Amino acid sequence: MVGADEVSKIACGVSSSRELFQHAGEAGAQLVLVHHGLFWRNEPLLVDRRLRGRLEALFAANLTLIAYHLALDAHAEVGNNALLAGLLGATREGEFAGIGAGARFDEPVTIGELTQRLEQATGRAPVVFAEGPDRVERVAVVTGGGGTRLIEAAHEGYHALVTGEPEEPALATARELGIHFLAGGHYATETFGVKGLAARLADQFSLDWEFLDVENPV
Repeated sequence: MVGADEVSKIACGVSSSRELFQHAGEAGAQLVLVHHGLFWRNEPLLVDRRLRGRLEALFAANLTLIAYHLALDAHAEVGNNALLAGLLGATREGEFAGIGAGARFDEPVTIGELTQRLEQATGRAPVVFAEGPDRVERVAVVTGGGGTRLIEAAHEGYHALVTGEPEEPALATARELGIHFLAGGHYATETFGVKGLAARLADQFSLDWEFLDVENPV
């Protein structure tokens, strides 16, 4: 989706929505950067009332839309998982589960300390199943809908999995495999990548940028 010929301001947000695009236009942006784009394989590929409204908002404001989903999760520097791992105080050692980050704390932390750091990073209290060891040294981070990676994290020797939302069996799985599970919210754990990428682009091309927080933190 290509709009204005020149860009002086970037607006970024987690997910495509009519409200986000309208606010981006009102903020004077020419480019909108999102993590979740317009089209998904599990949704009808037709221009219904919802999609028409989104497109009309983009056209009305002459906005360019750029979306990076899994690539932005996986990026080792400005990806959601790498950035969240850093905010937790851990050092990324490599990828986990293809798009996630495997990280290590220089000084092991308690589950209470890890919970507090996640809450500070996301601005909301996480769901926590504290079923792992007394000290957490290795943590796997898969933001958003990464709750399905709990078994994989346990089998690879991580002491905790940090993600966005839990799957139904998460409590029993965490308890039976002896691993901590922390869910900070799908939306709340995926604000970091778009902010990081927007900031880098703004710095490289001398642009303004703004994060538009128009969604409920769930």
